[in-house]
Amino acid sequence: MGRGINKLSAKTVATARAPTGLRRLGDGGGLYLLIRERGDSIERRWLFRWKRGTRDASTALEMSLGAARDVSLSQARELASQARALLAMGKDPRSLKAGTSESTFGAVADAYIDSLAPSLRNAKHIDQWRMTLGDAYCRSLRPVAIDKVDTTHVLAVLQPIWQTRPETAYRLQGRICRVLDAAKAKGLRSGENPARWAGHLKMILPRPKKLSRGHHRAVHYRDVPDLIARLRLMDTVSARALEWTILTACRTGEAIAARRSEIDGEVWIIPASRMKMKREHRVPLPARCLEILAELAPLESDWLFPSKWRSKHLSNMAMLELLKDMKVAATVHGMRSCFKTWAEEVTQFPREAIEMSLAHLVGNSAERAYRRGDMLDRRRELMAAWARYCEPAAESNVVRPAKWGG
Repeated sequence: MGRGINKLSAKTVATARAPTGLRRLGDGGGLYLLIRERGDSIERRWLFRWKRGTRDASTALEMSLGAARDVSLSQARELASQARALLAMGKDPRSLKAGTSESTFGAVADAYIDSLAPSLRNAKHIDQWRMTLGDAYCRSLRPVAIDKVDTTHVLAVLQPIWQTRPETAYRLQGRICRVLDAAKAKGLRSGENPARWAGHLKMILPRPKKLSRGHHRAVHYRDVPDLIARLRLMDTVSARALEWTILTACRTGEAIAARRSEIDGEVWIIPASRMKMKREHRVPLPARCLEILAELAPLESDWLFPSKWRSKHLSNMAMLELLKDMKVAATVHGMRSCFKTWAEEVTQFPREAIEMSLAHLVGNSAERAYRRGDMLDRRRELMAAWARYCEPAAESNVVRPAKWGG
């Protein structure tokens, strides 16, 4: 197991990428650097791998040695060396991690998220956990030994955003609390949880501002043609992505992760894995969307809206940042509300077609059980009407479908 040690360098650890999303680089002796890319985020984590059993019937096992931002290459090698020593004595190397008082909050938090990932609803929620417990908010907390985390450390993270970003602060407090509870359950720390709200932080922090989720900000549908006109003056992938998102009334995640392989003629088939309701969704594409497909074809990527690295899709913040740069007081999700308001107030299309175009569930469970179709032909007319309305300088006449029966 000792052959081929020290294959990695500090520069490789800091700069290596994972073009296909996941990559594992070996240092030798069972030590690996796992690199995972999601959108614009890059996660680098140390793994120690070993086999248990006989040569003919062995089981591959692995354990995390912490994030590369918290554990240096030399420290990871030392931990791997200790793990190999335990294996040589016939002991489980996982006792190394469980018994050390030097486990950092960052390492424990990352391991907790890994264990939690299968129960989270989708990749976006996992990314939110990693972002809030990562350097974005917990930079000062991550290097602290897990058994040394106290109220002062927790307050240093929460106080800067407690009143200015109450919803984020509330979620962050709860996640820190859960990580520390998990650490205590594993025997990595003892005593009271310094991130506990009731009877503890409640007595120190001021009452947080009332959380207000409200509605997503949206432009009035009368302003959409002008917005589209401005987007067409921009020669960027973000502009094409935002126009596509508006014309298809889809969600941000559905649009940015779109692949050319999902396009079947004039229909975009979004797989269930990317849909909020976990049901495949077919989107009839108006003529302008087909033009966008042709405009972006020279990028030679299966991603419909690739990032500048081409191997990844556009960031989930790209379209929102574009709206901010354009001084448009709206969110990307608010464009869906804009479409719905237009369809309900300006047209006579049935509610079922409007809701299905938004990929909403229509009717109760019994009604859905008997409904086998998705009204694709009828929705095609609705989306074509919406695209015509969105055309710059188009007349905003009431759109009355000619072929809708009772």
